[in-house]
Amino acid sequence: MSHESIQPDSVDTESQNIVLCMKWGTKYGAEYVNRLYNMVKRHTTVAFKMVCLTDRTEGINPEVQCFPIPPLALPEGSPERGWNKLSTFEPDLYGLKGNALFLDLDVVIVDNIDGFFTHPGEFLVIHDWKRPWRITGNSSVYRFKLGAFPGLMPYFREHFDEIREKFRNEQAYLSWYVDQEKKLQYWPDSWCKSYKYHCLQKIPLAFIKPPVKPKDVKIIIFHGEINPPDAIHGGGGKWYRYVLPSDWIKDAWQ
Repeated sequence: MSHESIQPDSVDTESQNIVLCMKWGTKYGAEYVNRLYNMVKRHTTVAFKMVCLTDRTEGINPEVQCFPIPPLALPEGSPERGWNKLSTFEPDLYGLKGNALFLDLDVVIVDNIDGFFTHPGEFLVIHDWKRPWRITGNSSVYRFKLGAFPGLMPYFREHFDEIREKFRNEQAYLSWYVDQEKKLQYWPDSWCKSYKYHCLQKIPLAFIKPPVKPKDVKIIIFHGEINPPDAIHGGGGKWYRYVLPSDWIKDAWQ
């Protein structure tokens, strides 16, 4: 696939919408990228381009433009912790311009997502569910204008030793940095929900009642030991988190 900069269809590149995702290593296959593209296409009326930053392009739908993941240039042996995601904030990301909506590969879209492109704010992210008293966002879904935070990556590289001691992962650093810029905002609470926290039943009900779809949810977030195939077939949870098959996830994740 071509790694050349995207050539815009019109001169107004600043207002175009780009859906960004990232795939590295072998944990997620090309089918995750392709299903994500299909879900976005089904659930938005907004014109968009989809871009995948990846080290493996094999099997990815040609409608998705692929670019290499920009190198972080970290010291050898540094813990990964999802730092790669920060490369979406390179001051010049392959000449891309416009509004970028980043989606993790393992999210499942279940309703219209037009609002994720139009909701007011310079940087929007999911507010962490488990510790809502902290500013940290969950970076499974975030939106920003490409190139709008030109200092984020230089600061990260220059202060990496300090950052990796202070911040547990990339979303903690990202939330802190954007908050320092006074631009940190969160999606409406009902839009993004955790499959683990908001859909699964508690034991013993989990043995007889399948996971539920929360009211008004648009995107389901998977984190921890359960992923979409586990949700579809059942299983994948720890002994205290029994998981029955979910037909509504099966219908959505394709």
